[in-house]
Amino acid sequence: MPPLILVTNDDGIQAPGLLALVQALQAVAEVAVFAPDHNWSAAGHSKTMHKPLRVHPARLADGTPALTGNGSPSDCVALALLGLVPRRPDLVVSGINQGANVGHDLTYSGTVAAAMESVIAGISAIAVSLDSYESGAFLPAAHFAAQLAAHVLAVRPTAPLLLNVNVPALPQSQIRGAQATRLGSRVYRDALVERRDPRGQSYYWIGGEPPAGVPEEGTDIGALATGYISVTPILLDLTDHARLQELRAWDLTLPDSLA
Repeated sequence: MPPLILVTNDDGIQAPGLLALVQALQAVAEVAVFAPDHNWSAAGHSKTMHKPLRVHPARLADGTPALTGNGSPSDCVALALLGLVPRRPDLVVSGINQGANVGHDLTYSGTVAAAMESVIAGISAIAVSLDSYESGAFLPAAHFAAQLAAHVLAVRPTAPLLLNVNVPALPQSQIRGAQATRLGSRVYRDALVERRDPRGQSYYWIGGEPPAGVPEEGTDIGALATGYISVTPILLDLTDHARLQELRAWDLTLPDSLA
């Protein structure tokens, strides 16, 4: 039986990046698609517990059958792995996101959250993003993602692997290669935008310029800045191991009122 790849995203079932990714992965394995019915950008790793989740059959622009639902990207993966996809996937690939997910973006990213949900369930995952909010040149990212997916399926990691991939928005011929990287430092330039509704009440948007970053060598941001694809291995263990010994030296004795 051929391997099965579950494909999802956070830009929604009709996003062109999803279609490009699915078409590239179909050359590597059998593909199942389960994506949100609307855009969930910056949703983070949210799980719906307070309302019913609705799921409907759908088709991509090329006719590929899919499932879509009103839940978050991580909901889509969870529902698929709980039985809405007929057999357990061998790999989950999330993307292709419109806009990079580098550095601190990972705490916000619905694209990466979907991949994290897979790893929590014991299945390796790849999150793929294009470093542009405007360009629709997804093919280089899709082809690289398919190549990487084939490699992960062939390697069969003993522990679930989570790879965060960011691709420069360049023609294939201008991409210089791929680098194994670590997370860089994002610089956010958010601004508070206040407006008033017809009743004179204030409401707010979080606006500002697109985020920047520190293009340090060896980081995902540095790789993109120099025309390379970045491939960053991610751990879900958020423990600050460097500070753990320091913390153990603190006096953590309970106060008398709690003893």
